[in-house]
Amino acid sequence: MSKKKEIIWMSAIQLAKSIKKGEISPVEVVDAFYNRIKKVNPEINAFVTLTEESARKEAEAAEKAVKSRKKLGPLHGVPVAIKDNIPVKGVRTTYGSKLYENHVPQEDMVLVERLKNAGAIILGKTNLPEFGLIPITDNPLFGASKNPWDRTKTTGGSSGGSAAAVATGMCPIAVGNDGGGSIRVPCSLCGVFGLKPSLGRIPRWPALPGWETMAVEGPITRTVADAALMMDIMAGPDNRDYLSLPPPGVSYLENLEKSVKKKKFAYSPDLGYAVVDPEVLEITRKAAFDFADAGHSVEEVKLDFPNMEGDLVNQVVAETVAAYGDRLEEWKNVCYKPYLDFLWLADALKATDYVKTQYRRKELWEKVRRVFEKYDFLLTPATAVPAFNLELGMGPSQIAGKPVGPVSWIAFTFPFNFTGQPAASVPCGFTKDKLPVGLQIVGNRFDELGVLQASRAFEKVLPWQDKKPPI
Repeated sequence: MSKKKEIIWMSAIQLAKSIKKGEISPVEVVDAFYNRIKKVNPEINAFVTLTEESARKEAEAAEKAVKSRKKLGPLHGVPVAIKDNIPVKGVRTTYGSKLYENHVPQEDMVLVERLKNAGAIILGKTNLPEFGLIPITDNPLFGASKNPWDRTKTTGGSSGGSAAAVATGMCPIAVGNDGGGSIRVPCSLCGVFGLKPSLGRIPRWPALPGWETMAVEGPITRTVADAALMMDIMAGPDNRDYLSLPPPGVSYLENLEKSVKKKKFAYSPDLGYAVVDPEVLEITRKAAFDFADAGHSVEEVKLDFPNMEGDLVNQVVAETVAAYGDRLEEWKNVCYKPYLDFLWLADALKATDYVKTQYRRKELWEKVRRVFEKYDFLLTPATAVPAFNLELGMGPSQIAGKPVGPVSWIAFTFPFNFTGQPAASVPCGFTKDKLPVGLQIVGNRFDELGVLQASRAFEKVLPWQDKKPPI
């Protein structure tokens, strides 16, 4: 294997160690990833804006810092990709919308500040659906991202560009965000690891309005350890985000290897309401009990969670129209056309509909709380289906021969945005068509460390890092 090829498949932790030892230079690393991007991105459409000039200058400065034996950050010289709804100072950030086609932020989001201070080098911005509103990745500016395992299929979304970039070796790590499954869904469909932290664990400032009590920022990686390192860097309070949580008080990476064999895992195939593709069901159930065979306590349970699919749609529409209402007519003329199919709902929604959704969150939490009184973690499929054809738009109209709603295929992810709990998607197998399937690991409130530890334990039982898409 050539040195260039070795670089693009190294973990962020491996890259940082090799750079600090002088075994490889930051310039070599950045060159390797841009060469990969130029080769692969035209097929995948994961990156929409590259910051090549600034990245090369930063790599040269990083190389000089290594040679002068300066104190180096934990990601010194390591490239990272940033989703295109996360502000990066001086870099075009479009939100996938023609309303923001030429928008250039004047400030970094807090997590970007922290990654830069840790020595990371930003390669560019990754694709998403317009304003991150739907669980596929397509928009009027850049078009659809394509799944690395089958280019006729979706990456999922809304962090589809970030997940596809990591899966194809275009970057070692990336940042996404998740308001209803937008990290876990594309990670499941693209075969990489993704963590949705607790609401407020990573500050969201500055950010466009919307998703105020649902969305979180989080890491997308090929290894759990890389995600733990990113969490060490990105997590922690900032007064600019009034919802940000106190310091976690622990290093996620230093405590990652702690055993979870004494912990109790519940496995639910449907949460009580989801319709699931039989092959996905078989793969995730097998993965859960392979985990049990390795010495972990796993019990299949019957749940009766309320289905909040309609509440999710109502909340997204209400918050979106509230955020962009003064430009709504302008937006309708240039928006992603399928959005017109649900924007009309705004006229029918009442304030009481929005408030009722908040009441139903409490109903959901009562059900979830009882599960976590008995178990430490909940395992589910990450998505109800594997990656589907791009022509299906926002999702299949049927699953397992049954008619379903437009977001029924993400039935497992959005409940935990309503509750604010941490949850991850770990690769757990492949369909007969060689498409990845993800297992979701949900933790109790504020227990990112536990979710990372459980994910690391699963990674040891069913490792996935050596599985690369055919591109």
